[in-house]
Parts: sequence; structure tokens; C-alpha cells
Amino acid sequence: MNRRLFLRNTAMAGTGIIAGANALKGLPTNYFPTATPVSLMGQRFVTLCFMIRTTPWEVSRDVKLHPRDEANWHTLEGVRAMRESFAKNNPHGRLTWGFTLNALEDKRKNYAEIRDYVAGCQKKYGDEVSYFPGYFPAMYLPRERVNREITEAIQIITNFVGNGYRPQAIMGGFLSADSLKYLAEKEKIHVAHAVIWSQHNIDGGGADGSPSYPFYPSTEHFCKPAQGKADFIDCVNLDGWTMDFICARQSGSNGHELTGFNSRRGVGPIETYVGWGLELGHKEVMHTQALHFDKGFELNGFGWVTNIWEVQMYYEMGKDIICNALEMWVGDTIKRWPDTHFVTFGEYGNLWRDHYKNNNDWNYRFVERGSGFGDSYNNLEMKWFMNKEFRLALLHDWHKDEPDRVIDFTRYDLTAHEPADPSPDKPIKNWSLINRINQKGLRPEDKPILLKELEQSEKDLIAKHYPELNFQ
Repeated sequence: MNRRLFLRNTAMAGTGIIAGANALKGLPTNYFPTATPVSLMGQRFVTLCFMIRTTPWEVSRDVKLHPRDEANWHTLEGVRAMRESFAKNNPHGRLTWGFTLNALEDKRKNYAEIRDYVAGCQKKYGDEVSYFPGYFPAMYLPRERVNREITEAIQIITNFVGNGYRPQAIMGGFLSADSLKYLAEKEKIHVAHAVIWSQHNIDGGGADGSPSYPFYPSTEHFCKPAQGKADFIDCVNLDGWTMDFICARQSGSNGHELTGFNSRRGVGPIETYVGWGLELGHKEVMHTQALHFDKGFELNGFGWVTNIWEVQMYYEMGKDIICNALEMWVGDTIKRWPDTHFVTFGEYGNLWRDHYKNNNDWNYRFVERGSGFGDSYNNLEMKWFMNKEFRLALLHDWHKDEPDRVIDFTRYDLTAHEPADPSPDKPIKNWSLINRINQKGLRPEDKPILLKELEQSEKDLIAKHYPELNFQ
């Protein structure tokens, strides 16, 4: 499914544009400090990127995977309206702007105006201005070309922002381990959005298998956490969209928006506000955020929600639904969790890097009971455990008091390999790291099993990290 070209006009009909205004009443004052937080722990973070492009799925100047020219959908009016909607109830918040190479170089008046405006936002708000090579460069371009164009794009950004500015993070979609190593060693940038967590059979490809929270990648595979000094890349790997875990276990999407499934359901605007309308979509967004800002915060000591909005949605989907959705999302986040910091990808990644010097100490845990909306089934409870050596997902029907079953056991202590270099005429779409059991359930060996049915060596490995689990 091409979710970024998806347009559902009915989403804007009768679903409560007024709700956007009503949701903004009673916001707290002085809800968070203006300065960047000095530590990771004990904090809640939101990272948001506005993406600016010239066509969908463009990964280089001459590699445009869809012919649609979106120039008329990228205007100063639209960009300013989205930034002001973000700031309406969030005057101190910062975000990241992600430009494709074409959007950085396009000489048309509207793109020149947008670049000037974004440079002003960097000075006024402290926003981050970054390079975003269209989500999927690793699928279509050889590594050397991806790396070379990263350097070219950063130089263009420095030139138009001025004063020697350089981003703290690159927005990459999928970036190979080689590109992350290049970014850290050659460009001295140590944060990248380089994985789209759980994406599989969406937008023509995918790369399932990584942790969902930050990690240092291995030289073997960008989805694999480094196991030690020998395979360590000093570039924090960040996800781009926070997912509803129960929805994300599916592969791709299928059927009607309300009755079918969509593995990308979570905080993303296309799958929520556009797909379901403002009221229902907003409930799913807030449900997904609560997984990280309530129980996840308790379990992990900090919470993080990440999101990317494409600027062309202002025209494609309609300015009313997009600007109202932004105001609703940001406003209700601040009302419910007034300590939330809206920071750039680079700021957040570097805070994580300051706290964690390697992969030895982080140990992420998440628990979700479905929202009851769409395919986030409210009878299911899912638990995720993620550490340097493996990720483990357990699922059970809590209405029936069924036992937990293993639906994902991805081992990071095993050797991994990325595909060889692709090319535009010979792309490589599957970059997933899949071994023992995968949540998508596409292979016979992915059939859910009880914990006690694992091999003894596997139970011993899991028990080393989670001795409280019942293997009987």
C-alpha cells in the first residue's frame, strides 16, 4: 500500500473540525521550560519533523519514484500555517525540518521562500534544518552515492541557514550501517532517523527487526544493536513514527480503514486524523502516546513519542483537518502531560547519547492493551522487551485469561547481513532483520508459541534479562 499517496476525502466530513478548538481550552501555563532539558531520565519528549519534497518517494535529484509534481502543494502559506499551528499552544517547542535534495536545490520561488522561512525559524525558535533523502535511499541507491549526497546536502543547508550552521541529526528513513558510520566519522553527526520501526510491506518495502527506542547500530546491520566495540557505530539510530504495538504486528495493510488492518497505525496523521477523522483519529493518537508517557514512562524512566508530517498534506488533505489536527495533538499532549518537551531529533538523540555510552545498559519495556479502535483489539495485551541481545514480544487475550505466547523473538547476538548495493533499476526492497520468530507471522516458524516451548538455551538467554517471566 502506498500510504503517503492515500487520500480519504470522507475523513473530513462530519467528524468534528470543531473538536480541534474545543480540545484547546484550559491549557496549563508555564507547562515546560524554554531551555533544552539537561538529562534524558525523568523526562517526556516529542520529536516532530516537517518534511518538504518535490515529488513523493524521491531519493535523489534524478531518482523520483512517482511522477507527481508537488510544487503547487508546497507554499510559504502552507508551511507557515503548519508551524504556527504547532506553536499555537506550544510557543517554546522546537521541531526538525527535513528537506529532500531536490527541495534544497529547487530554484522555483515557492521553494526559495520556504527555505528562507525555515532559516528564520532556526534563528527564532531553534528549529533544526536537516536533510531527508525521501525515506528509502538504502533501497534504491548504492551506499557511496547516499554518503556523497549526505555531504552535499549538509553543505547546502549550511549555506542557506548561515553562520556555519550544521544539523545535529539527519533524517534518513532507512540508512545502511555504512551510511551511519560515514555520518558519524566523516560528518561528525551522531544522530540519525535511520529506521522506520516495524515497517514491512508498506510503501513497497520495509525493514522490520530493530528496537523501537534509540540504540547504537552494528556495522553488520542498521536494525541490529552493536554488541561491542568491534561492531559499534557512534550514531544513535532513531525511529520516525511511534506505533500502536498491536497494529504494528501486522504486515502491510488490508481492507476497509475501520474494519481492516493497518500496520502503521499510531501517531502518524495519515493513518489517524486523515484515515479516521479528527475525533476517532485523535483518540488513537492519544492512546498510542499514553503507552509511552504513562506505563512506558514508569517502566523505562523516560518517554518518547516521534512523528513525521509531510508538508504537502496541507493542500492534499485540506488545511482545516491538518492545522486542527496539529493544534489538537500538541494542545492535548500539553494538557495531559504538561512536562512534555517538544525538541528536535538532534537534541533528543544527543541527550540519549549523553546518558547511554553504549548498548549495555538500556532495557526497554512496554505494555499495551488495545484501544478498541479498528485493529487495535481491546481484548489483546502485548508486552515488549528490548535489550542489546534480543527483542521479545508476548501476546495474550486478557479477556479469556489466556497464557502469553511469543510472537517475536529477534536475536541480536546472531550474525546479521545487509543486502548488497541496490540501484534505481534494481532496487532491494527487503532490509528486515528476521531470524528466530518475527511478529509479522509470515513464515511457518513464526507461529506463536508458549515461553516453555522455546529451546532451553533461548529460555536461559531471556531469563538472564527477565527472570520474572514464567517459563512453566
